[in-house]
Amino acid sequence: MTSKNLTVTAAAVVVLSGAAFMAGRISASGKKDTVEEEAQGPAGARSARATGSAADGVTAREAAQKAARERAKREPVLAAMQRINLMNDPIERAQAWLDYVNSLDPAQYEAAVAAFRDEGFTREHMGEYEILLSAWARRDPISALDYAQANTGNPFARNTILATWASSDPDAAIAWAEQHFEGKGANPWMVGVIKGLAASDPSRASTLMTAMPMSQERGEALGSLVPYMMQQGGDAARAWAESITDDHLRNGAMAQVADRLAKLDPASTAAWLSSTKGDAAVQAMDNVLSTWAEKDKSAATAYYENMPTGDARSSALRGITDTMAQSDPKAAAAFLDQHSADATDRTYQQFVWNSFGSAPEIAVQYIAKIDDEGNRNGTYDRLLGGWLRNDPEAASAYINSASSPIPANVRDRLQQRMQNGQRRQ
Repeated sequence: MTSKNLTVTAAAVVVLSGAAFMAGRISASGKKDTVEEEAQGPAGARSARATGSAADGVTAREAAQKAARERAKREPVLAAMQRINLMNDPIERAQAWLDYVNSLDPAQYEAAVAAFRDEGFTREHMGEYEILLSAWARRDPISALDYAQANTGNPFARNTILATWASSDPDAAIAWAEQHFEGKGANPWMVGVIKGLAASDPSRASTLMTAMPMSQERGEALGSLVPYMMQQGGDAARAWAESITDDHLRNGAMAQVADRLAKLDPASTAAWLSSTKGDAAVQAMDNVLSTWAEKDKSAATAYYENMPTGDARSSALRGITDTMAQSDPKAAAAFLDQHSADATDRTYQQFVWNSFGSAPEIAVQYIAKIDDEGNRNGTYDRLLGGWLRNDPEAASAYINSASSPIPANVRDRLQQRMQNGQRRQ
């Protein structure tokens, strides 16, 4: 054991028990990062590594001997992982895994990671994978990154390693990320660096994030930074979000900060947005009022009704009706009719989608209220197409009814779809 060894903490247990969430994070390449995907690599790569080739000057015997040596290194790792995996108690399992990771010598990490990936462990084990990568990064980040760069097909492993490295040596991690990025656009390796810096130096992490161009990577960096800005308190988080000069980034930061604050104090969060100028505050109001209505519909409604006419009030109406539509579409429809002066196309669209699952017969009546023809017809197509799949008899009756306000061209497409479905039967 060394001073750099991992210790059992509540956070570590959460990482292990919440592995499915970790596996579901979208990587910069747009794919879900799983051990199975990384382990596959390019087609044929694993078999080529295992067997060698005459072109490489490797005989079959030499290849077999090398493969045997690799198996010998990995077998103890696999045995340990399988033993730990059979433990039912999540705390015992977390403790056992951390004890195992702490017992490895620096030279053993590569074999351990390779064995973990080759075994094809699934999403439920991504927490263990992340801890293993982080432990290697604490001991030898360069070797860990070299391995990840040569053997993994998406950014998860490298960003995990960079996050650990950046938490202890940010300058070195930043330098690596800058030196290993080629091309245009956002540097995907900065996502890991920012995540690692967020806890120890959120100001520097924020500076790195704001320097990134608008991109999925910048959005991921923002998502990793916001929780740490929130730890500084609501006032500090609000001030930080407002201080961002890039419009798109400020909108995203304000929306995420408002969403978190609304869970704690929706009234003061709504008041903050009401007093803040700009599109970001308006756009965030619907989620805040939606969260508030879930907790206290009367208070949220009273706040909305006292708001001045304008975009923020319309956004607040949308948030309240979204929440109401999910539990009581009929009441939500009545509320929306009562306050139609504040309704926009987006209000009606979201009401339609939120009420369709439980009350399609109510939802379809509000599509006609969407002013924009393209949005209105597109909503008819998607909603009624879904209704035809779920309840073809009721949907067909509505589509064929002379009193339904469906445009003729949309009705023709839907009727053709019904005829095609009948012929396939």
